[in-house]
Amino acid sequence: MSLQIEYKIKNADSPFWSFAIHDGHLISEDLKPYIALTDKQRLREEDPYTALIGDLPVNQFIVETSRFQVDLNREVENSVYLNPEQAWGLKVFLPNFPSNYLLELYRHHQSLYYTIERHIATTIKKFGFFVILDIHSYNAKRESADEIINTDLNPQINLGTLYNNEKWRDFIDDFSTTLKSLKLNNKDIDVRENIKFKGGNLAKHILKQLGELGCVISIEFRKDFMNEWTGEVYHDKLSEYNQILKETVESLRPYLLKIQV
Repeated sequence: MSLQIEYKIKNADSPFWSFAIHDGHLISEDLKPYIALTDKQRLREEDPYTALIGDLPVNQFIVETSRFQVDLNREVENSVYLNPEQAWGLKVFLPNFPSNYLLELYRHHQSLYYTIERHIATTIKKFGFFVILDIHSYNAKRESADEIINTDLNPQINLGTLYNNEKWRDFIDDFSTTLKSLKLNNKDIDVRENIKFKGGNLAKHILKQLGELGCVISIEFRKDFMNEWTGEVYHDKLSEYNQILKETVESLRPYLLKIQV
């Protein structure tokens, strides 16, 4: 049995990290016979291309395994979608899903959390602090491909910041202000905080351990860069999202280097 979580870490000389923990689509071969979903069904609820959006000159952590195998943004006991209520009403596993597989998936979840903690500790040792850009995407057309997006409830970019220590408030405000000062397709960007999502369990876990020494901003991009229903990707929009993050990181770098934690 091999239910390992596949991931890549790219190191850079930076206190920043870019996370793409839901980018992956891989399912372990041993698990495939027990998955009840099609590839297309899984892809709709995954966050494809978030690793490309987060391809920045900073440290990168990219998970290549699907959240439908194990979801790193949920607490361990909720990280495998055993019930439809955990997975947007989808039945993920067939009835014969082995219980020993479940325990193995939980173990890999915990192991990777420890791995992340070690890497962040190395960043703290080198720079004295860390900043994680936890990059995700979300569906805004839940009813049909022709649905008109309710822009009041679905910002282009949602910043989840709930679990951060108040000492990082000024930095978070500067990050948001910088993003809002940029343009997408020559138009202002709708950036709002804690509207659609407030941050997941990985951010909560890291900040509970290390919140005095760092900040996690969970950045949810509305899936305007692709067709949610067909999977077609709009590469020009992907490049724009990547570019605004690069500009934001670059503009805040001098500010960060002055931080005294």
